[in-house]
Amino acid sequence: MQPELLETGHLQRNLEALLFVASEPLSIKVLAKLTGAEQSEVTVALQRIDEEFAHRGIVLREIAGGYRFASAAAARDAVEAYLLPPKSNLSPAALETLAIVAYMQPATKGEIENIRGVSADSVIATLVDRRFLTESGRKDVPGRPILYKTTPEFLEAFGLRSLEELPGVDVDAATPVELAFPMATLSATSGGTDAVPEFETTESETDETNSRAPVETTAAEPETEPTPSAV
Repeated sequence: MQPELLETGHLQRNLEALLFVASEPLSIKVLAKLTGAEQSEVTVALQRIDEEFAHRGIVLREIAGGYRFASAAAARDAVEAYLLPPKSNLSPAALETLAIVAYMQPATKGEIENIRGVSADSVIATLVDRRFLTESGRKDVPGRPILYKTTPEFLEAFGLRSLEELPGVDVDAATPVELAFPMATLSATSGGTDAVPEFETTESETDETNSRAPVETTAAEPETEPTPSAV
């Protein structure tokens, strides 16, 4: 790319347009390829965009190894008012399950159930449907249960660049609630689209949470496919 292209703002305008229409975060390498610019030039232009949009309703966010435009945390109330009925709050059951997978991934349904003490079919199906969890192959044990891991959408919703930014927790000693709490706090303060300022439950989840009993699973127990159902 010619130096004057960056100076005249053509590169910045092209980047802004790409970030606006992109449905997923775009890496510097991809942006350089799409614009024909050097990666160093893209980096400089992104820094300029970040500075210029820092106090606007739309901000530049670095998510899951890429960049994208997102609504500013300060404008969240207005955005949620437009998007009503809200779909952002995760129930305690969903947040606990998501926290277990986030900190221990990849994890099977049986492993999640052993930690939480209740069936996880419905919650896992909901988190997969919302694209917070995805299948990650099968565990090499009898029955070959499905493994689950978090997704880039999970990182984006909680305002994380990578899993390394998860709050520090003693995973081996923590209960499901203790795993979920720092994630709820993180989400509520990050301005993510799935912030959880307060725990909210549905009637079925309240029954599930209040009637926890050990769930017996064995390594040879086949994994059943989750049946979608509202959490």
